Amino acid sequence: MSALPFPASRGPSRPGGLDTELTSPVPGVYVLVVGGEVDTLTAPALGEALGALLEAEPTDAVAAVDLAGVGFLASSGLAVLIRAAHRAEAQGRALHLLGGSRAVTRPLEVTGSDQLFTLLPGLDELLARVDGDRPAGRVRRPD
Repeated sequence: MSALPFPASRGPSRPGGLDTELTSPVPGVYVLVVGGEVDTLTAPALGEALGALLEAEPTDAVAAVDLAGVGFLASSGLAVLIRAAHRAEAQGRALHLLGGSRAVTRPLEVTGSDQLFTLLPGLDELLARVDGDRPAGRVRRPD
């Protein structure tokens, strides 16, 4: 897995901070790895990072957000994720959410916004899904 040049990447977070890193585990798949707390103070950084994820070329690449390292998701963070899901949909692709804990999935379920995303347990499941959709070595967007 390689990290990509990414202006929204953060170094080690301060307590209550947010870390983001854009990676490409295989060609045609981009994963934004997020760690920390997503609240009013850190939601703008998440929005910036999601923007970079959805601007990555090619625009038909698989886009995923790994939330396994997120311990808290406030409504401001939920709003940022929802906007990103709508943007991905406008691009004709799904936004996958990986590895969310109960602290992440509960707000999604309660609001019904979990229907906007493809929820998967982790990267292995995403890659298995992509491999199953890969004709002649080309990565397609999972449906």
